[in-house]
Amino acid sequence: MLGRLGGVTDSQISRGGAPRPQAAAPDTGPAAVRPLDAIDRAILRYLQEDGRASIRSVAEHVHVSRANAYARINRLIEDGVIRGFTARVDHERAGHGASAYITLKIVQNSWRTVREKLLELPGVAHIALVSGDFDVLLLVHTPDNRSLRELVLTRIQAVPEVLSSRTLLVFEETDRVLTD
Repeated sequence: MLGRLGGVTDSQISRGGAPRPQAAAPDTGPAAVRPLDAIDRAILRYLQEDGRASIRSVAEHVHVSRANAYARINRLIEDGVIRGFTARVDHERAGHGASAYITLKIVQNSWRTVREKLLELPGVAHIALVSGDFDVLLLVHTPDNRSLRELVLTRIQAVPEVLSSRTLLVFEETDRVLTD
């Protein structure tokens, strides 16, 4: 049977593959947030460690039935808690030996314009609008320091709405899995 239930096909379960989220519906504003219980959080931790885990292995790891794990993962996808499945990349081994956090001060009310321009830049891994002494925080990965310099001094500072920038080199990084 190859039916669909909220984004996970029966064939994915029989192949042991992790569910893949369907295309997200347009954002219509804040939705009611269902609270996560200990099992949901355990599923999230496990999938963060191994996004390719099978439904069977998720169920065994969190001590629930396959049907329960399947339903919970689908609910987490439908609720937007799980936004997708991705690979964790060692950026240095992937040819991006220089990483940096870049802080930006921008013209007031220009966030959407700046975000769109930053999304076009190579190596930008994360963009956040933040509060505090600066407005935007970027995480970038580039092949080397020369490329990083080019990105900051030529590309980012050329954005008219960017008033100033500060670059913080990353010497070492560790991803952490979600905890309770």
